[in-house]
Amino acid sequence: MKTVVLSSGAWGTALAIVLHDNGHAVTLWSHDGAKAAEMERTRQNPRLQGVALPDGICVTGDLAPLRDAELVVFAAPSFALRGVAKLAAPYLNPDALLVSVTKGIERGTHLRMSQILGEETGSTHVVVLSGPSHAEEVARRKPTGCVAASPSREEAEAVQAAFMNDDFRVYTHDDTVGVELSGALKNVAALCCGIVDGCALGDNAKALLMTRALAEIARLAERLGGRSDTIAGLAGMGDLIVTCTSMHSRNRRAGILIGQGKGLEEATREVGAVVEGCYAACSARELSEELGIDMPICRAVYAVLYEGAEVERMARALMRRLPKRESDSCWV
Repeated sequence: MKTVVLSSGAWGTALAIVLHDNGHAVTLWSHDGAKAAEMERTRQNPRLQGVALPDGICVTGDLAPLRDAELVVFAAPSFALRGVAKLAAPYLNPDALLVSVTKGIERGTHLRMSQILGEETGSTHVVVLSGPSHAEEVARRKPTGCVAASPSREEAEAVQAAFMNDDFRVYTHDDTVGVELSGALKNVAALCCGIVDGCALGDNAKALLMTRALAEIARLAERLGGRSDTIAGLAGMGDLIVTCTSMHSRNRRAGILIGQGKGLEEATREVGAVVEGCYAACSARELSEELGIDMPICRAVYAVLYEGAEVERMARALMRRLPKRESDSCWV
């Protein structure tokens, strides 16, 4: 199958390697022509040190290969996805299967990434691929599991077949809302867990935050048409666990720096890459207020990031909230 991966960051490069391993003809596109030329020459991505780019992958800054592509993977950061989709749209084959692997919610519109692709390309053939999957491990062929979600069973299974191999296991799902919201909002939780680590508040606090963050994600997803069982699966709980506990996680690393007293700008600069949770925290706060959904952890993260709130004061505020039942189904 002729495939094009749009964005030559760590995640796009890792997925290009998966597709190449599966025998597909792969083109990896970069918005920066000079970067594309350098990767083509060195067969290395600086963000994946020590991982050789297979010779069969063509790296380019040209969008022309999209005209013949049967599968197109959109891997740009959330803030850049709309722009990349707009650039790609005139070149796309109308029958191409589009795969969104970006985790985020667009600020202002509150659109999920698959919705942005639909708007900009006019395509109805959009599948979401998400789950606990650090690029550093996928590129090194470490065992990984993800979910391919689409209202169309046939299209979800087509993406499953394209990506699945002995190292990269793919399950199918029909709940794109739950899968995408899980992928976006777990980044906010990872920032918060990083802050906990940076402040040395302990493992108990981190477990508390992870569990209650999952409840917040479920409340928002269900209001927007997702299902709670999705939040308990790979795209929800699985992604939350890996992002909140691993040093591969940019969001956790940024949170650690913030917990140690650094400002948001300094922390993201030191991480040296996009920290998606910073964008998702804004969208989560806006959505929770607009829909009247209780999301105290997301609000607390937003307050620390953008309102100058002290971490210890927000931690105390969360702990002093009114007593509650853990589940709405208790004593019903």
